This record gives sequence, C-alpha cells and structure tokens, in this order.
Amino acid sequence: MATAPPEDQRRLLEVQALDTRLQQLVHQRRNHPSLATIAELDGRIGDLHTSLVDSRTAVADLERELAKAESDVTQVRTRAERDQQKLDSGALSAKDSQALVSELESLARRQSVLEDAEIEVMERLEAHQASLAEVESAHAELEAAKAKATAERDEAWAEINATGSKVKAEREAAAAALDAGLVALYDKLRAQLGGVGAAALRGGRCEGCRLDLNPRDLAAVKAAPAEQVVRCEECGRILVRLPDDGAAA
Repeated sequence: MATAPPEDQRRLLEVQALDTRLQQLVHQRRNHPSLATIAELDGRIGDLHTSLVDSRTAVADLERELAKAESDVTQVRTRAERDQQKLDSGALSAKDSQALVSELESLARRQSVLEDAEIEVMERLEAHQASLAEVESAHAELEAAKAKATAERDEAWAEINATGSKVKAEREAAAAALDAGLVALYDKLRAQLGGVGAAALRGGRCEGCRLDLNPRDLAAVKAAPAEQVVRCEECGRILVRLPDDGAAA
C-alpha cells in the first residue's frame, strides 16, 4: 500500500495543475485557428494550381504560334520586297516581268491570309493573357493570405512554446520536491487515465471522474491514515484529501 507525506499528496495537485496546463498548451498548438486557415488556403491554392498551369501552357503555346505566324508573314513580305526590287530594276525581259507580277499578286494574297491568321492568333493570345493575369492575381492573393496565416501560426507557436518551457520547468521543480514513489505512481496513472492521475476529494466527490463516493468508500477514505495514498474506487486516480474539506475530516 503506497504511502507519502500528506503535504506531498496535497502538493501533487499543483503538479497535476501544471501537467493539465501543459496539455492545454499542446491542444492550443495543435488546434490554433491559423492551422485551419492554412489548410483551407492550401486546398484553394491546389485547386487553382491546375488552372494556373493550364493557362500558362495555353499562353506559351499561343506565343509560339504567334511567333510562327509572324515569321511566315515576314518571309512572304521579304520575298515580295525582293521581287519588287527586281521588277523595279527594269533589267528583266517582258516575259520575266509578267511572271514576277503574277508572283507578286500571289504573294500579296498569301500575305493577306497570313496576316489575318496572325491577327486571329494575337486576339486569342490577348484573351488568354488576360485570363492568366486574373488567375495569377488570385493565386498571389492566396499565397499572400497563406504567408500571413503562417506568420500568425509561427508567432502563436513561439509564444506557446515559451510558455510551455516555463511551465515544464515549474512542473519538474515541483515534482522533484515530492516523494519519488508518489510521483512515479501519479505518472503511471496519468499516462493510463487521459492525463489526470490525481484529483482532489471535495464534498465526497472525486474531482477526477466527477462522481460521488458511496458512503462505504467515503468512510474508508476518511478512516485511512493521512500518509496512506488512497485511490478513487470509480476511476482509480489518486484521491487527495484536503484538510479544509469536511468530507475528508
């Protein structure tokens, strides 16, 4: 049967309070509102990423298509200029001049077709560029919002970590001053019972499981020596009797 000085048993509640505070800090870290915001923004960024890639690909394809169209127009225009220079030189025979005139007419028609195609590609490119600008703007806004939420998370975590380090040091100092056997039992029970290994007995009720002790168990607790470490019959936690509680008298 475990025993420990009555004062150590009462001070065990201080250790329990510090452990509870540490659990609360862990919960705060894991459930900080910024984490939900970051997860939501990550989802939206992921959804937008496909549109962003598709839009950038479309613009790149159209830019290549436009470059080819411009090259085709330039080639025809250069050929026409060269033929016109030959025609203007007056050094050609009538037959060659007639053939060159026919070729210039054909080149003019070809240039007109190519220029129309070039304009059509330019219009499609401008439309896709405008769409891409909107998608990139939306993506940048989401990334900025995520960066803000991440900074808020990091700031909160730093504060929680600092508080946790302080509380942990207080807890270690408090536990080190208590009976080693009592602390060992408490730590074992705390690991088994959801983080609460010791609870006060107030008004005949265990504050660990929030249940009233039956008259027989309460009488046994009252009759137990002050040094005896008593346990709640319902939840198994260490019951700490308080001198100012009538039920523990």
